[in-house]
Amino acid sequence: MKALQYVTVGAEPEVREIPTPEPGPGEVLLKVTAAGVCHSDDFVMSLPAEAFTYPLPLTLGHEGAGTVAALGDGVRGLDLGTSVVVYGPWGCGTCWFCAQGLENYCSRAAELGIYPPGLGAPGAIAEYLIVDSSRHLVPIGDLDPVATVPLTDAGLTPYHAIKRSLSKLRPGSWAVVIGSGGLGHVAIQLLRHLSPARVVALDVSDDKLEFAKSVGAHEAVLSNPQAADNVRKITGAAGASLVLDFVGYQPTIDIAMAVAGVDSDVTIVGIGDGKSAARIGFGVSPYEATATAPYWGARSELIELIDLAHEGVLDIAVERFALDDAPEAYRRLAAGTLRGRAVIVP
Repeated sequence: MKALQYVTVGAEPEVREIPTPEPGPGEVLLKVTAAGVCHSDDFVMSLPAEAFTYPLPLTLGHEGAGTVAALGDGVRGLDLGTSVVVYGPWGCGTCWFCAQGLENYCSRAAELGIYPPGLGAPGAIAEYLIVDSSRHLVPIGDLDPVATVPLTDAGLTPYHAIKRSLSKLRPGSWAVVIGSGGLGHVAIQLLRHLSPARVVALDVSDDKLEFAKSVGAHEAVLSNPQAADNVRKITGAAGASLVLDFVGYQPTIDIAMAVAGVDSDVTIVGIGDGKSAARIGFGVSPYEATATAPYWGARSELIELIDLAHEGVLDIAVERFALDDAPEAYRRLAAGTLRGRAVIVP
């Protein structure tokens, strides 16, 4: 089968022919119908050799959708041909976090060598994908897998981040979304659907700001050295009750902290350079403001997102690429010229 693999540290990923896998006991083989491209992949491929810990070659893609092609011994309750999406942050299934469906925070994954697909385990940008357990599959019925696959990360991550702060988003409050791309444009829609807050979007160009408004942002502000002041002119002295930073570099984190209000949540979702951080302390940050860096979301939350998709409340912008053109999708991702999410269609 064909697969997009990261073969050499520092080099572009390559489309290669590799053996088609067969499911072992408890595993499920999917015929891939769609796979998303994410900035996390770009971050991983930017790591120097001494910091790169995954085995190579690595098949990329941690957003996956497919139809059930084969079942390993012991798999029950799943029919061949079922259309599904993959819950990516695999865990042990038995620790306290996993028992709540929070496999994204599994306390034993590192110890047991459990990795997400595309981020250690073979990923979804291929013609077939092995999923380690049927519990990591969510049926999607008649939903379009290409439009739905971004929900497994680009939807699930902001959904998880927003849900924990919903109690702070009262009528008259403001939520700020920094970065209106793959995750940010989903976050804007979720905020509009789930809360009464007004939404301010920040990005680096006028066309990106127009895109943010087209998916529901009430206001849009250029992300530049004057951004914090311009946002404060909109929110007033109270500031924002929730700030979601989908970029994660020091300049955007600084903006996030500067626009946050008293008793606000600042949620840093973007990986950035992996070194930037928020400053919290007396006289430095607003009183009782919290800063957090979540990771993905719960299995139950992915099920909830699929239900929202069936209700038609989400419009995910995608650009389709054939599997042979997958390297170009990563070039576009790095260049920042994608509109929404790139999706590979084998």
